[in-house]
Parts: sequence; C-alpha cells; structure tokens
Amino acid sequence: MSERPLLRVTNLTKHFPVRGGGRRVVHAVDDVTFHIDRGTTFGLVGESGCGKSSCARTIIRIYDPTSGSVELDGQEIAACPARELMPMRRRMQMIFQDPYASLNARMTVRDIIAEPLNAHFAALSRAQADEMIFAMLEKVGLTREHANRYAHEFSGGQRQRVGIARALILRPDLVICDEPISALDVSIQAQIVNMLRDFQQELGLTYLFIAHDLSMVRYVSDHVGVMYLGQLVEMCAADEIYSHPLHPYTQGLLQSIPIPDPRLARLKTASGLEGDLPSPIDPPAGCRFHTRCPYAMAVCALEQPPLCEAAPGHCVACHLHTPRNCDAKSVSIE
Repeated sequence: MSERPLLRVTNLTKHFPVRGGGRRVVHAVDDVTFHIDRGTTFGLVGESGCGKSSCARTIIRIYDPTSGSVELDGQEIAACPARELMPMRRRMQMIFQDPYASLNARMTVRDIIAEPLNAHFAALSRAQADEMIFAMLEKVGLTREHANRYAHEFSGGQRQRVGIARALILRPDLVICDEPISALDVSIQAQIVNMLRDFQQELGLTYLFIAHDLSMVRYVSDHVGVMYLGQLVEMCAADEIYSHPLHPYTQGLLQSIPIPDPRLARLKTASGLEGDLPSPIDPPAGCRFHTRCPYAMAVCALEQPPLCEAAPGHCVACHLHTPRNCDAKSVSIE
C-alpha cells in the first residue's frame, strides 16, 4: 500500500446558487475532509439529500468546487483548469446510479463503451478498440453479441454492467460508485457488488462507494464516512462504525436497517431519527443534527462541533464526544 493516499479531499465545499434567491445558496457540501488509500474502498453513507452525490461529482469535477482541495495521487485537481483535466480524467471514472438515464439510447453498447477510448486513445484502430471492448464485455458477464444492441434491449442489471464496462475500459485508478445498485432488483445487487469486488482484487482499483444501504456498505468498505446535511459527522473503519457508533445520527441510521425476521423486528428499538432533513439552503446553526437529536444540549444549537478523533482511528463531530484537546486539522482514519 502506498504511503501517500490515492485520493485526498481537504475542506471540500460546494454551494449552488439559488435561482432568484440573491446571495442564498444550497449548502450541498460543506468543509468535507477524508482520504482513500490505494486499493481500498471508502464508503460514504447518509440519507437522500445529504450531499453524497454532490460530493462525488465535485471530486471528479463534474461540478467545479466552491473551495477546498482534491488531490489524486498528489496532483491537485480541484483548482486545475478544465483544459488540463484530460490526463486526470483517464485515471478516475464514475459508475452512475441510474442505469437507464446514464446510457445514451441512440448509441449501441459498442459505441457507449468506445467513447472513453475515443476520447483518450484516438490513435487506436477500430479493430484494437473492438478487441478491448469485447474482452471487457466478457469480464462484466456479457458477450460480444451484445455489442451491437441498444440500451433499451437490456434489463436494469445488464445496463449497469454496460455502465461498469464503460467506467473500467480505461483501467482507472479511482472509481466512484454513486449508488450503483440502488436502482436494481435485490436479486441482482449482490451479483454487481461481488463483481466490483472481484475487479478491485484483479485490477487494484480504489473505490469511493456511495450508498444509503448501511449493510451493503459494511460488506464492501474498508472505511466509512457518514454525511449529514453536507457535512461529515463520523468516520472510522467499517467494522468499528457498526460495533461502536458514536454519533446519534449514525446510531439512528443503524437502527433504521430493516430486519427480515418479523419476530426479531418486533423486539427492535425504534429509530432515533425523527422529523425531516432540514433545508440545505438554510441549515440549522450549531450542530446541524441538533433539531432531530434525542441528546441535544444547549451548546448544540450554538456551536458547530469539529470533526475530532474521539478514539484511535475513530472521528466524530459531536459535543458528546469532543475531547478537550481536539484539533480538527489532525483528523485521520489510519
């Protein structure tokens, strides 16, 4: 494992202006910091609307960041001019959530997968490109006969396999998986996740895996970060966050996981998550979770808790666990 993280995100912020709202903005991502070591998986979890996808799209520069730093293998990409991004884009690819919307209905599967090759390796002949495309189709569980078909002829699981083939055809270092299984049938989800894990072992890939299914994130991730209303509120090793969650929001998410056994489900305590997610246009002052937190104190509405190391390798942003000597700049998940 490299001493330097493959991806380092520091104080990343992305605000979207509100149309007709003057200076008002949507606080999609606020001061997010984490890193991912080469060959590992970092899971990013949270409710819908918490900023997970916005964070991922800002990292990969689909969105330009408002502020902050993103380094890929030591090279800054957040402030890199768009015209200089091409070499970096080859090293980072994205698997999108919706396999129906992310594939061009007017293009054949062959042409969809060939797009990255055409953009980055223009000197490849069609025969060379086809050889790479057919090999990748077989790797994702399809055949070369599928290459001349259109996306509408496939099931959701098959479409997502096409999306995975498109993302991996360039052999990237970093793959951002933006809820890649949430739109698929349960029977297909395990197949896709196992395939992604096999590719990681075979190709040495590094994943940023975004999901709201905490049980699946535990299965695929080495480390997990929990987002709430644009901010990271807890971060640690995957097993640790399930065995010893510290933030009340994380505890509520874990209590919300459905239990398939009806008898055990009746014994489960109620989730600590009540109420709706506040508006990201006007987030609460202090701790953003205090309006829904069962343990909220007076200080929670006044001061925003920093993300600090409450235990070795376990960082949390909560006044219940903030050590007196907290230094937010020293946060680490090693």
